[in-house]
Amino acid sequence: MRAITEWRRAQYKTGRVDFPQQRSTRRSTVVRSHGMSEIRDCLPPDRNPRRPGFALPRGSIDTHVHVFEPGYALSPGRGYNPPYSTLADLKHLHATLGIDRVVFTQPSVYGTDNSAILNAMAALNAQTSDRARAIVALDMDITEKQLAALDASGVRGVRLNTDNKGGMPIEIAEIPELAARIRPFGWHLEFLFPGKDIVELMPVFTALKVPMSIAHFAYQPASAGLKAAGFRALIELARRENTWIKISGANRVSATDLPPYDDVKPMAHALIAAAPGRIMWGTDWPHPNKYVANPNDGDLVDAFGDWVSDDRMRRKIMVDTPAAFYRFAAPVAIPA
Repeated sequence: MRAITEWRRAQYKTGRVDFPQQRSTRRSTVVRSHGMSEIRDCLPPDRNPRRPGFALPRGSIDTHVHVFEPGYALSPGRGYNPPYSTLADLKHLHATLGIDRVVFTQPSVYGTDNSAILNAMAALNAQTSDRARAIVALDMDITEKQLAALDASGVRGVRLNTDNKGGMPIEIAEIPELAARIRPFGWHLEFLFPGKDIVELMPVFTALKVPMSIAHFAYQPASAGLKAAGFRALIELARRENTWIKISGANRVSATDLPPYDDVKPMAHALIAAAPGRIMWGTDWPHPNKYVANPNDGDLVDAFGDWVSDDRMRRKIMVDTPAAFYRFAAPVAIPA
């Protein structure tokens, strides 16, 4: 197993940079904007996902993906240049991994223009009813009529991202008002923030009157351990009945970008023990804002399988909990 892992590491190191077709259609590696600050090209995903070593349960939901299609304008206030990663690419990925349904999450590079993910969601739902949901970014100008239309289309929440430039279109002080406006629709707030900020943000979280979700282990570094103040705060939130946590982004919190993610396993176990009915999982495909290496998504699924070996818990995390949280119907057959 170790030999295979080392081989994969070598492959990532030698093959992670050049994708000629993408390079030929993209801007230069560094774009200067906003006072000459750099906007860097981040790495593309591994374009050859491998099949995991175990089968995910039928109806599995990937709760955290993005799409970056040609033709959608990027925000000038963005923090990175994403790799082109299309809906066709995503469908190929999910067919390989054995994932049936998906939740699109608005990336910071589009600001509050949610067109890319809304169109992707609509395309999947047109092909197969009840296949996709979305989490959008909004400002305070949104109207009740617009909220209702988004809800009818499959939107289930609002993302507030303070970790990436362009991802936080409102002020922290406006969160209670935003929460009040989305509450009648049964929506939630999804947060992404630098891991070090969790303790300072606890009063904001505990005062919320709508459900909340947090992705990527709340960016708590695995190297800090379970007793670190940030992870203890995350466990406190997990034990509240108002917080759902995605054990996604292992490559973002592990000491290494690449598998195995053994140091993340104790965090996953602690969170599942604290809130077994409010844990979800996602690929985080295509892993934007990464510049050293990106894992193969089959390895990320296998890491989840290593963390969670019980079939009933796998189904709870991959199917039952996200289906209820994002208001999916019963699992349906997905065409190839």
